[in-house]
Order: sequence, then structure tokens, then C-alpha cells
Amino acid sequence: MSGGAPDNWEEGGAGGALNSDAPTFVPRAAALAFVPRSAMMAAPAAPAAPAPPAPSVPAAPAAPAPPPPRPPPAAPPALPAPAPALAADGLARQLETQAKVSPPAPAPSPPPAPAPPAPSAPSAPDDPSAAPALAPAVPLTDAERQAVLDCHAALTADDARGHLNVVFIGHVDAGKSTLGGQILYLTGGVDKRTIEKYEREAKDKNRESWYMAYIMDTNEEERAKGITVEVGRAKFETATRRYTILDAPGHKNYVPNMIMGAAQADVAVLLISSRKGEFETGFEKGGQTREHAQLAKTLGVSKLLVAVNKLDDPSVALADGGQGGVGIGWDPARFGEIERGLTPFLKSCGYNAKRDVCFIPISALSGGNVRDRPSRGDGDPCPWYTGPTLFEALDAADLPASDPLAPFRMPIVDRYRDMGTMVMGKSEQGLVRQGDSLLLMPNRVRVRVEAVFRDEAETPAAKAGENLRLRLSGCEDTDCSPGFVLCAPRAPCPVVVAFEAQVVVLELLEHNPVFTVGYRSVLHVHTAVEECEVTKLIGAMDPKTREMKKAKFVKSGAVAVVRVQLERGLCVEAFDALAAMGRFTLRDEGRTIAIGKITRLPKAQTVAGAGGAGASGGGAAA
Repeated sequence: MSGGAPDNWEEGGAGGALNSDAPTFVPRAAALAFVPRSAMMAAPAAPAAPAPPAPSVPAAPAAPAPPPPRPPPAAPPALPAPAPALAADGLARQLETQAKVSPPAPAPSPPPAPAPPAPSAPSAPDDPSAAPALAPAVPLTDAERQAVLDCHAALTADDARGHLNVVFIGHVDAGKSTLGGQILYLTGGVDKRTIEKYEREAKDKNRESWYMAYIMDTNEEERAKGITVEVGRAKFETATRRYTILDAPGHKNYVPNMIMGAAQADVAVLLISSRKGEFETGFEKGGQTREHAQLAKTLGVSKLLVAVNKLDDPSVALADGGQGGVGIGWDPARFGEIERGLTPFLKSCGYNAKRDVCFIPISALSGGNVRDRPSRGDGDPCPWYTGPTLFEALDAADLPASDPLAPFRMPIVDRYRDMGTMVMGKSEQGLVRQGDSLLLMPNRVRVRVEAVFRDEAETPAAKAGENLRLRLSGCEDTDCSPGFVLCAPRAPCPVVVAFEAQVVVLELLEHNPVFTVGYRSVLHVHTAVEECEVTKLIGAMDPKTREMKKAKFVKSGAVAVVRVQLERGLCVEAFDALAAMGRFTLRDEGRTIAIGKITRLPKAQTVAGAGGAGASGGGAAA
């Protein structure tokens, strides 16, 4: 280039003309002398007259000799003169910000592209081994421990009765909603005028026997079809206990909803229709009686009350009232047939038939043997039964043990907006108080508990095992979803995308009879639902020696240890740490194919961002 201009400066825009409205040019500290393009174009043959816009650039020599001279050595020290203008410019602030983030370079370099500010919490890396682990749990101070214990003691003193969540399960049309409605009527939850209104509505629809179910099935679609879709909720009390009813749907299309309800239960009431043909339909292959019993055990329900319903139906009742009585009698032979048919199957599900299972004959429609025993003597439909009523069996059930000092855990079932963000769920562990600061996982959003509601009434605190509604501040209802977990900030819930588990393969699909690496299914754990894939078959149990051996695949009935990969980060716990969040079910094409428990979590766990459902990462357990 001619005219003595230095050969290492950067040219202007494509137009070639100087923009007089452009901001002041700030040269780099390492750049050489600046010569404007206008001066170079205006007088290429006379380098003695450089343009004057840059006062810090020394004037060119009066008589330059060809070839063009290099700038004198004194010129670079004069370049830092425009520093005040640089400090006021946006570029200077950007460079200062970058200097704080990046280590200082030994020599000046061209300004890089603007860098984003350093995040406070790094996202999960692609390499699972490099994923940061969650901070270890912080123990409570002595003052905090004492405050929790005092609050727990105050709650116990206020109401010493224990609380149980009872889920009604069973095949479709077994009488679950009818039993729920009858219990509410017997305990004063529904007045007689409402019952009469429902009787008229049911009669208008030619469904006279459905009126009790209308108490639980409030949706018009459910009433019209006679099928429960969503999990119905209600509460009732006895002299010694408080209960929450969870009326689960019985139709096979709504098994995911049933799982959501059973995941919150402590006790299950398995309704069996003793009507001729209905028990056989529900218990045969593909019937919901079998699947519901298996799912209840998988989801942690240890106590099962088998309510044999509809013994007063004309298809199975004794016309003479049984043993010479008058009226309709309940056939002991039919009751014994059902008991003998179910007991071996329930044992195979893991129930102890003597300790965990109780068979009770009832009539959900008339209320017989639900709260009160039928009167002895003439008119007694079941003089042959000497066991407890349904209420007596519920009151005798053991309460689950709970530790008030354990870190709080509550999987979210549902959320809505009502003067703030309201979340619903069962408190699985710990104690929650109004004013507590909690962590919403996997998004790691800090929230504050503004109000605690138990049984529709506001309370200052609540113990573990309660079905709660919490009003939160610090998040919107769109920030949380079913499957998210509220937990104590001192001990956040693990968020992983892979884990190791022991699974029992129940019954695989006919067209996919092999369970091996690459098998994809839908995982249900507490209130979360996520797609998953088996990425490694670690071993299979030998049925004879009960030892784990290497295997490439397993079939129905096998017990195996597998590594499961999830689509997104999920809040879970190891089974030994918290059983309610460590049990899971695998379903494929609407059928339950396997049940299992989480045995190992990866050391490196996902650290979720503030706006997502959990960043991917975490990897498989080492």
C-alpha cells in the first residue's frame, strides 16, 4: 500500500468512506501508529501531510525517505493517552468483565468476542465422570433439632390420633366408589338430603345402584359412564384414627392414575365383586384385580384388606337368609372360594397371608359390615363370619414409622394457582412448618412455605405421612410439575439420569418376550413418569442357588440387576435411604412388565438448571 501508511492496520467498511458519525476509534495497545484512510486516499504521494484526527499519533517526519519509514520508538508510549475515553466506553467495561473471568494474558492480544458472565451453578457436563455431586447433607444444629422436636410434640398433643392414607383398588365395577360414598355417609361426611338428590339423579339415568358412587365421582362424565377416571379424594375420622380416602380408577386405560393414587397410600382395600362371573373376569389373565394387587405391593402398601363385596347379589346370595334366617343371606361357600383363589396369588406378590392380608365380607351399597356388624339372630346375612368389620380392621392397622428429624421430602402430585402457587402431595419424610424455606427439585428453585393445609384446614405444621396442600412463594405454578420433589435445602434430593436396580420381571409382551439391553419402557416412581431404557444387564439370579450370574437376557419370572438410563433427570432415592422414593414399576404398552427397587445411585449426580426439568448428565453408577 502506498503513501507511507503502515501495512498492519485494519481497513474500514466495504464502502471505503470514513463515517463521520461513528464513535471515536480506540486503538489497541499493541497496534502501531494510526493513519486515517482519508489521508491516505487524498494525498498518496505526499506523506508529509497526515490527517490530524488522532492527536496522540506523532506527526510524520518532514522529509521521509523512501521506502516509508516505520513509526518512531517513542510513538507506542504515547498511545495510552486516550485511557479516560476508553474507561467511559462500553468496550472498556466489557474488557474489564472479561479480565475478571479469564486469566490475564502475558501479552496484549486482540479483543475477543464478548463472553457470557460466569454462571453461579454449572450445568451438567457431557462427561458423566466429571459431573459434580450434590453437597452432603448439613446436620441440624442443637437449636434446630429442639425446635423440630417441640413442633412435633405440639402437633401430637393437639391431635394424638394417627393418620392413614387408604386407597381403594380393584377391577372395574367392583364397588370402589360406592364403598367410598357409603363410608362418607356413615361418618357424617354427606347428609341425607344429598343422598336423596343423588338417588333421584341415578334413577333418572336408569342406574339406581350408582347413587352412592356419585359422592366420590363428581365429574359428569364419570357419572354418565359409571367409570372413575381421576383419583377421588375424601376424608373421614374414627375415634382413634384420621383417614384419607383415595378412590383409584379400575379401568385398565387409567392404570397410570391408579399408580399415582396408590403411591400415596399406607393401606389398600382390594374390592372384589363376588357376583357370578365378575370375580373370575377380574382375576384372570389381564384382569385388574391381579395388576392392582401387584402394583400396590410394589408401591409400598404392606397392609391389604380384601373386601369381598356384592355377596348380597341375587346371583350368589342365599334366598333363605342362610342357616334358616329370613331375607337374603351371604353365601359362605362363595366367600371361601374367593379367599382360596386369591391367597396363593397374594403370597406370590410378596404379602404375608397371615399378617398382611385380611378377608372381610361387606355390602358397599347397604353398608353391611362396613362400620357396624349386622345384628345377630334373624336377619343376619353372615352369621358364619366372626372377624372384624372394615372399620375395625383399619383401626388395627399399624401406623408407618416416621422420624421428624429426617430431611423433608414431598413428591408433587398436582399443582394449581390460588392466591399463590398451591402444590399437593404426600409428605413422605420429615416435618414441614409454615415459613420454612424448601428446595424444589430438580430445578433447584428456592421456595418459601406460606401456608400448610391438612384435611382442608390450615395448620402451622404437619408430620410425615399426611396428604398436604402447600402454598408456596418464589415460584409459579408452571415451574413445578407432577414428579418434582419438595425437599429440605440442607439435604437436597438426588437427581439422576441413570441408576442400578434389582427388578422382578413379571410378564413380558407376547411379541417382545426377552428382557435385555436396549429394552425401552415407561418407568413409574413415586409420582413421576419417565421413559427409560435398559443399558446394561449386570446379572440374573439363579432360581436354584439364588446367586447372581452373568446373563445376556432374561425372561418372564426372572430376577435381575440392571442399569437403567432415563430420558431426563429424575428425583429418586435409593430404596435403603427412602423406600417410598426407591420403588418403581416398568410398564410397556399398557401392561406392567416388571417391578423393582433402586439399589445404587451414581456418585456424580445431575445438577439441574433453574429453568428445566433437570439437565442431562449424571451417567450410570460406577
